[in-house]
Amino acid sequence: MSISIAIVEDLDVVRNGLKDFISLSTDFLVVGSYKSGEEALQKLPETRPDIAIMDINLPGMNGIECIRQVKDKSPGTQFMMFTVYENDDKVFEALKAGASGYLLKNTGLLQIAESVKELHEGGSPMSANIARKMVNLVRGDADKKTPFLDLLSPREKEILQLLAKGLLYKEIAEQLNITTGTVRIHIHKIYEKLHVQNRTEAINKAFGK
Repeated sequence: MSISIAIVEDLDVVRNGLKDFISLSTDFLVVGSYKSGEEALQKLPETRPDIAIMDINLPGMNGIECIRQVKDKSPGTQFMMFTVYENDDKVFEALKAGASGYLLKNTGLLQIAESVKELHEGGSPMSANIARKMVNLVRGDADKKTPFLDLLSPREKEILQLLAKGLLYKEIAEQLNITTGTVRIHIHKIYEKLHVQNRTEAINKAFGK
């Protein structure tokens, strides 16, 4: 089954180019293409794509605010930031808002396609220097155990630690000799216990940001 995708980007040449490239593959189906956050806020709950590729610097409502407002209205959608911004504030603000991936606009088209697949499979794809920022965050905070970590079972802690290392759901399943479905159930329970919406929020809350 094709991965359904919506693109939220105000620059016509970028939006149309991305749409044309993605449409070349039968792995993907572009179900929406929007020029503003306001339009996306209205349309995404109707189309409910698997992945929304979202620019930050949109006219009017920016991409981060759009995610904050639309994520509960389109709960099955995962958000991939696609932007020129790589400063810490924008990265962490986007991830906190609900984004699960973060690519810079200088990312190659083939890498974008692979990143969309990775996100759909449970990963959190990021451009190399953005990933480095996250690794430094985890390294710096891993020893700052908080009471939130005590809410989790030993198995849930184990899975969260593997998530923090960047493993995909299927990789976690193989390493722990359990099914991918079981991994998803554990992760759902982790999110519920920590009152978070995605991998990054869970890591930050459990290990301390």
